[in-house]
Amino acid sequence: MSLNEIVRRLSQLLLDWKLDQRTLIYVFLALLVGFAIGRIRSNRGSATPSFQNRGEVLLSRFALSNFSPPDYHLMNHITLRVNGRTTQIDHTLVSKFGVFVIETKDYKGWLFANEDQAKWTQVLFHWRFRFQNPIVQNRWHVLAVQQLLNFLPPDAIKSAVVFAGDAQFKTAIPRGVFRIPEFIGYVRGHSDEVMSINRVQFCVGRLETERLAVTRKTDVEHIQSLREKYDDDD
Repeated sequence: MSLNEIVRRLSQLLLDWKLDQRTLIYVFLALLVGFAIGRIRSNRGSATPSFQNRGEVLLSRFALSNFSPPDYHLMNHITLRVNGRTTQIDHTLVSKFGVFVIETKDYKGWLFANEDQAKWTQVLFHWRFRFQNPIVQNRWHVLAVQQLLNFLPPDAIKSAVVFAGDAQFKTAIPRGVFRIPEFIGYVRGHSDEVMSINRVQFCVGRLETERLAVTRKTDVEHIQSLREKYDDDD
């Protein structure tokens, strides 16, 4: 039985309040099995690297198809150590026209956002979820890159928050926040060269040298670093 058929039957059965407990358990288990099978098939058919979520993969694909070497160099999943802690950057696009530090989000539902609020809100099926303001989150990433590439003017390193999912903003979209097509246009809008090709290569080399290995251990260390940071803020 397909998952769609299971859902259809469940909808019909729920209209009948005379169902016995055994039938309800059967339907519930069937839904769980169908969901699990769907997830497994989805994961097997996906080209998502193990260290990137769906939104990050989409951003990478669009960036690579629009911005290619030698003028541009895309780096993904960069973890840097700063002041004894780690910060993890989704993407860094190093180019002759600046260094774009990118925080990628993949959300559904409605979004309520304000540039100055510590938390933003997602509404999904009448449920509300709060998440960290990604603009503030990305400021720390930009600072880490500025410290590492301190031979560049600070304004050559630019922040961009990119939403790759189909969520709808129910408030004005804050400055520095883009959909993927808007982000492509934003990068293309920077046409004044701020560094040479040699300097681009030097920046990439510096980031590659200082980044931590892309491993599960690095991710676990970063999560622990985040916990310590937020414990200190309490």
